[in-house]
Amino acid sequence: MSLVITLATARRILTQLRHDRRTVALMVLVPTLVMILLYYVIDDERTFGRFAPVLLCVFPFLVMFLVTSIATLRERTSGTLERLMAMPLGRLDLLLGYGLAFGLAACAQVALALAVSLTWLGLDVPGPLWPLVLVALLDALLGTALGLLCSAFARTEFQAVQLMPVVMIPQVLLGGILVPRGRMTPVLEWVSDVLPMSYAIEAMAHACADPDPGGEFWRDVALVAGSAVLALLLGAATLRRRTP
Repeated sequence: MSLVITLATARRILTQLRHDRRTVALMVLVPTLVMILLYYVIDDERTFGRFAPVLLCVFPFLVMFLVTSIATLRERTSGTLERLMAMPLGRLDLLLGYGLAFGLAACAQVALALAVSLTWLGLDVPGPLWPLVLVALLDALLGTALGLLCSAFARTEFQAVQLMPVVMIPQVLLGGILVPRGRMTPVLEWVSDVLPMSYAIEAMAHACADPDPGGEFWRDVALVAGSAVLALLLGAATLRRRTP
């Protein structure tokens, strides 16, 4: 692994993103626009305050998974990845470069969504903002890492989109948003216990409800961060130079 190569890879991806306005709009603007739409659909500040933190947790996760998986697959099908890996570039260097570049994009996404929610939409957070920002950013990084991992199993961009319901929807449904995890059947609760999004949603609940998040919050944060690192390592192990 080389820090210089990783940073060069991240710089190349950011340069490409700068010229791809549609992708930038999808990553940065869509979560914020959906939050604004939800605010006016609900038309009740108390109800919006209950759902907004969950959406700040879910939207960055979903959007970053979709964008990252498609962008990585496009690099492979166009032959760019094969040319890069013919150079002294390790798999982990490549994925860390992607993760760093899309992680910076995730920072912009989360910053805009939080700024609009806390000012224009009047979201009230009883405690400090940094736990909320930390969890939202980790969710985006987790979506990025899973997108990089799942891109290895798709051959076309359409297949990458098809992976989204398989990977994302169960995590959202079993994460405790609709039904508390403790009220699920034992089998579903066991499945929920191994899904990283469950702990991301719990961490977001602690960040919004507790003025001083304690040990459970940090446990959930560590599990989400560890899942993102594990996904990156698995992605490096399964990375192929080109799509057959």
